[in-house]
Amino acid sequence: MNFVSEFAEVLEALRRVRGINPFFALDVGRPDDSWLPGTALLEGPALKATIDAIANRYKADEPRVAASLFFLSYTARLLSPLTAANIPIDIRPENLWWQHHPANGLSVRIDQPRLGPEAAEALEPVVEAIQQVTPVARGLLWGNAMSNIAGALKMVVRARMLTAEEAEERGEQLMSAPPFEQAGEFLTFPGEVTFLRRSCCLYYRVAAGGKCGDCPLVK
Repeated sequence: MNFVSEFAEVLEALRRVRGINPFFALDVGRPDDSWLPGTALLEGPALKATIDAIANRYKADEPRVAASLFFLSYTARLLSPLTAANIPIDIRPENLWWQHHPANGLSVRIDQPRLGPEAAEALEPVVEAIQQVTPVARGLLWGNAMSNIAGALKMVVRARMLTAEEAEERGEQLMSAPPFEQAGEFLTFPGEVTFLRRSCCLYYRVAAGGKCGDCPLVK
């Protein structure tokens, strides 16, 4: 595939899915100077400062809780459109811009509309960077990512872009290989994508938090 056709394919895929809901709208191009390059997640003080800001905003006493919430938000904004588009858009840190606003939270956009490695490979350096600044389990972080994929599949079904069976099959394929193979399981529920994760994102441990619909702690 040449550069022009790849460029057009990615832009068309993003255009097709952005109307599902705001989490599926992934913008393209270099923003203003208030944004940081994605590589700032991997080195320097920005990642820790952002996790600390999230801890302060949500009154989270444990750093791992804020780290989990960061990665939950980060992967929601990237994996929702990728899951719906079903092509490997390049979301490596070197092709991203991001910013964290105290009131509006995290925003992410890609620099160049191009294809890249599978999502797990693109996310791995960010998982490693988070673990360098905050003691949080890898399984929890990858569970957050898979939870967002399952949530995106649910929205894709509701948008009538896939049947529930097709969406579940796509999710099962992802969970057949690392790092998602221990993330959870899809439950049979007619006409709906229903997912139960094996780890907890820890949102219930913030001041006004609770348990999510796919939480294993929900009884």
